[in-house]
Amino acid sequence: MSRSAYEDDIRLAHRLADVAADIIRPFFRAPLTIDLKADHSPVTKADRGAEQAMRAILEQERPEDGIFGEEMGVSRPDARRLWVLDPIDGTRAFIGGRASFGTLIALVEDGRPVLGIINQPIHQERWVGVKDLPTSFNGEVIHTRSCPALDHALLATTSPWLFEKEGEVHFDKIRLKCRDTLLGGDCYNYGLLSLGHCDLVVEQGLKFYDFAALVPIVEGAGGIMRDWQNRPLNKNSVGEVIAAGDHHLIEPALSAMEL
Repeated sequence: MSRSAYEDDIRLAHRLADVAADIIRPFFRAPLTIDLKADHSPVTKADRGAEQAMRAILEQERPEDGIFGEEMGVSRPDARRLWVLDPIDGTRAFIGGRASFGTLIALVEDGRPVLGIINQPIHQERWVGVKDLPTSFNGEVIHTRSCPALDHALLATTSPWLFEKEGEVHFDKIRLKCRDTLLGGDCYNYGLLSLGHCDLVVEQGLKFYDFAALVPIVEGAGGIMRDWQNRPLNKNSVGEVIAAGDHHLIEPALSAMEL
């Protein structure tokens, strides 16, 4: 990877991914106590332990930066630089023994993601995206594939049941115009898109920690991520997300959704 103004941050993000992976692996396909959060989503000791370990490193190494984690909330929210952590994106998949979950680590400056990591600790797969650098997968530069037409596109989403009622209607409209649809995957879908294995990801109801790390990865691989109004994503985005491997797909895809 080329030199970057974020070189020290990249090294730190790798440390965070490593420590989270070491905590998560022993829990995979092992007996687990599962708690339900206020929104009825599941959480485990692996989620909490991985986030706690990453936060401890950040408190020591970047005491002036903010931290926003899915499990433990926000520290120093007004900081210009904010580390955004989702220790296990895809906890349901993790609980079910599927290795399609990932640890998401993002660095956000002035509300915009500038660095992102997806780490899949079981397959030992790691995507790294950094502003103004090409995205890498296990150290090798990767790129999305060309697919300018919807009827040739492979569409992915985690689950149609995660859409709100009206959102599901919009999703069905684009689904019927694509070649095929891939269900399941959480953050892993965006990694596959960046590798050129699918063409579109459409989701609703995401939180900032669900997508902050994905933006530099997708865009550094040649793709594009927007909200459903075709606006760049930032910390104030409402969580209606579309990712396209080919820039030419974004407008036809949004038009097909009839928003």
